[in-house]
Amino acid sequence: MRVMLRGINSVRKRLADGRTVTYWYAWKGGPPLRGEPGTPEFVASYNEAVARKVVPPRGTLLSVLQAYQASEDFTGLAHSTRRSYVALIGRVEKAFADFPLSALTDRRTRGIFKAWRDSIATDSGRRQADYAWTVLARVLSWGLDRGLVAANPCERGGRLYRGSRAERTWTAADETAFLQRAPAHLHLPLLLALWTGQRQGDLLRLPWSAYDGTHIRLRQSKSGKPVMILVGAPLKAALDATPKRSPIILTNSDGKPWTSDGFRASWGKACKKAGVTGVTFHDLRGTAVTRLAVVGATEAEIANITGHSLRDVHAILDMHYLARDPALGENAIRKLERGTKAPN
Repeated sequence: MRVMLRGINSVRKRLADGRTVTYWYAWKGGPPLRGEPGTPEFVASYNEAVARKVVPPRGTLLSVLQAYQASEDFTGLAHSTRRSYVALIGRVEKAFADFPLSALTDRRTRGIFKAWRDSIATDSGRRQADYAWTVLARVLSWGLDRGLVAANPCERGGRLYRGSRAERTWTAADETAFLQRAPAHLHLPLLLALWTGQRQGDLLRLPWSAYDGTHIRLRQSKSGKPVMILVGAPLKAALDATPKRSPIILTNSDGKPWTSDGFRASWGKACKKAGVTGVTFHDLRGTAVTRLAVVGATEAEIANITGHSLRDVHAILDMHYLARDPALGENAIRKLERGTKAPN
């Protein structure tokens, strides 16, 4: 028996390897659906979404939340970002669906929202609380720009999470241990990250056509920036020795492109086996920035390789990575020695 599901929205996207995939949503701007069309899982996820959908009373925060999710600002986000936003917007709806828009101009509202953020920090951690606050602030900013709300009480709310990454860079010992003990098919991801400073998602999608034997060319998915990187000798040796089992460079043990979840799980197991603790794959991006700075690369040169803005490179080096790196101080003294003439 065929079941007609009304209002379903599909979005087709071409991946880096040339494949075209279709993402399904309960309606335009609605939550993503699980499973394949026609399967019980797909129908169940659609019914769950419809059951949660209500017609928002005018003048409530729910009306703005739903309008934002139907906008190009939301639908134009990457699929993974939309999925994260949907979950966080759900938390906002649960707490403030019937919150009157007229109250957004009340000075007490900021305190109400901050108390909500504090409760998330207690239940789910400070980083998750900051993310929820950021999403709410973005929705309200979108509404303010369109005249849907009169104020954004979440503007410049600061952050709860203040974790330093000074101790979260990969050391040479970490790299050596990983290369000695981790599965061989995970060596190339490590080298690619260290020698390009690119994000995990961009590296997992990187096709062989992006490598011409001397350079890697890609367009970063998050920023849209085009990046061209000269391939260093260790990375070139690894790339040239890797069999082309797929249009995508990085593949799993079966020779197939990674899914983000599959890669994350395998990487975690490999780190555990290698005894590498306290650092993640994401930390390789900051490690690349640090190593380039230690050998004397300028902030402009680093930004040209990693695709960071100059401001972001400066912030990374200033706030997180270099405060405890003795190599920088040693480099500075050697430069001083070379620039100082000995007395006659």
